[in-house]
Amino acid sequence: MIEPEAARPAVAYEEDLTLPPGDSTTQREAEAVILAILGERLGAKLTPTRIQLADQTRVEVDGASEDPPILCEAWAHQGPPKSAQRNKVLTDALKLAFVGSLRTPRPRLVLALSDLEAAKPFTGKSWYAHALRELGIEVMVVELPADLRERIRQAQVKQYR
Repeated sequence: MIEPEAARPAVAYEEDLTLPPGDSTTQREAEAVILAILGERLGAKLTPTRIQLADQTRVEVDGASEDPPILCEAWAHQGPPKSAQRNKVLTDALKLAFVGSLRTPRPRLVLALSDLEAAKPFTGKSWYAHALRELGIEVMVVELPADLRERIRQAQVKQYR
């Protein structure tokens, strides 16, 4: 049943204006910053790109550049990843390897992370770190401004309730 206009509160309560616990707006904003900083470092403008494959399916990458050819996935997480998060990054790496194998010339493939702790599993001695190196996927850490890192940490706390 729809409430009559008079029965509704005239002012929204503060709780009504808060984002849901799983909201990832802060991380998406941070990923745009990661791409901008990394683009400067690599001498390229990295923009979100949708790539259409021969069979008409589409693949979206967080950042791509034609000159120089680069494909990039960004992840703004702070701190060590949980297993599901690690698997998400590995899925992104598989996407890079697959799409990169279809492009000529083969682009530079980059997983851009924003925290050394988050990057450790992908740069160490694990089998998947070894696989990333063998597949030619570079893991690069982009340091974000301190205030943005703190906002990400706060968002992560809300997401892990």
